[in-house]
Amino acid sequence: MSSESTAEIIEATGRALCEHGYADLTMQRIAAESSVTSAAIHYHFDTKEELLNAFLDDLLDRFESRLACEARDPRERLNEFLDAVFEEPSSDHDDFPVAMMELKAQAPYHDVFRDRFVELDSVVQDVVATAVRDGIEDGHFDDADPEQVARLVATMMNGAHVRSVALGEETTRTREAIEWTLALYLGWQPGSEVRA
Repeated sequence: MSSESTAEIIEATGRALCEHGYADLTMQRIAAESSVTSAAIHYHFDTKEELLNAFLDDLLDRFESRLACEARDPRERLNEFLDAVFEEPSSDHDDFPVAMMELKAQAPYHDVFRDRFVELDSVVQDVVATAVRDGIEDGHFDDADPEQVARLVATMMNGAHVRSVALGEETTRTREAIEWTLALYLGWQPGSEVRA
């Protein structure tokens, strides 16, 4: 199967997951969202779990590329991190947060899903901890435990996802809470002017 066909199947999986949810997601519904037949999808992905694992791998790769930042200044890296995480989703993906919550709910029962979410959490924590550590070393931030700050930020992000999906709360409120927390621990307000 060509890489274009695989990419099409992965994109179709995301659309079908958003439209039908995890429980009602089938290879046939994924095929209906693409130009590939369900038989062709079954040929390359034995199970729905295997296909969803490939979907989550792709999602993780795209998230990592969104978080990639060339800035040397750790304050700018944290600002860009928050911009990437709290970027407003397009209206085409209104159901995406719900679909992701459904996959997270499956993680206790599917190790492959759990592994992808552990990797995602690790990426978030690594980006934040590295920026905090660099900012402390450069004298931009107050002394703090970079790993604990990163864990707190990742936990708040996960909580934001739950609050957004289950309670309908705007994620901007969580961004404000994270910015307040970073200011409290680091003595620096995200979004403030970065001076080289």
